[in-house]
Amino acid sequence: MMAKKPPKPAPRRIFQERLKITALPLYFEGFLLVKRSGYREYEYYWTELRGTTLFFYTDKKSTIYVDKLDIVDLTCLTEQNSTEKNCAKFTLVLPKEEVQLKTENTESGEEWRGFILTVTELSVPQNVSLLPGQVIKLHEVLEREKKRRIETEQSTSVEKEKESMEDYVDVLNPMPACFYTVSRKEATEMLQKNPSLGNMILRPGSDSRNYSITIRQETDIPRIKHYKVMSVGQNYTIELEKPVTLPNLFSVIDYFVKETRGNLRPFICSTDENTGQEPRMEGRSEKLKKNPHIA
Repeated sequence: MMAKKPPKPAPRRIFQERLKITALPLYFEGFLLVKRSGYREYEYYWTELRGTTLFFYTDKKSTIYVDKLDIVDLTCLTEQNSTEKNCAKFTLVLPKEEVQLKTENTESGEEWRGFILTVTELSVPQNVSLLPGQVIKLHEVLEREKKRRIETEQSTSVEKEKESMEDYVDVLNPMPACFYTVSRKEATEMLQKNPSLGNMILRPGSDSRNYSITIRQETDIPRIKHYKVMSVGQNYTIELEKPVTLPNLFSVIDYFVKETRGNLRPFICSTDENTGQEPRMEGRSEKLKKNPHIA
């Protein structure tokens, strides 16, 4: 008895998978012969034009592309004379490379030229030989691409504004209020002797480059725990069973507070409004000093 062949992915499922991976709208697709600078010969690909990027697949049913080409900075598209009958051949001239494309027939060649020029020049080309229905599709793609670019620019602008605000907060408040330049032992004593001030302290790590979080769990028998917070580039990673990476130390503190639904509270020793000095705490005669700089 012959073994059953694995089921072939449905066309809609293929489309959804590709959309999920590329995160770009599909404008045109078809087979193309492609020759990039690193290729010895033409490679035969099922090709999709999504946004201003060409995605190349080994066949029509593959969900993962094997190569891609960003054509947003296309300098020009030049046609080449082909000795082969009923074949269109043209070159995409980009700032860093020239890519040769060849189609199976002249009609598909005109379509590819039309769609590529429409999304890169943001206008429907007049020098392509297409049917009225195909020209209508070019105008539809043009409007979709204009809308996509506007939405992308707005999204990028919001992200930059958000980053700028985060930087502004960091300048005004270099470190979270619960940061103290104390040792592991001192942090433990502070939490045990002054529970009313909070139960979480951020302190320097043992290597002076990273940080640690010391917490006092409010259970039947209070327990002290310590967590490493590693500085990785411009981010900070909390070493948990499943590490958590956050953009700044303020976010690290917020993470502990939110994950425990407010059971963990930053340990804050408020200053005296009249004297401007930090008050002495029970069982501790030494003043707590905060480090104003990020290591």
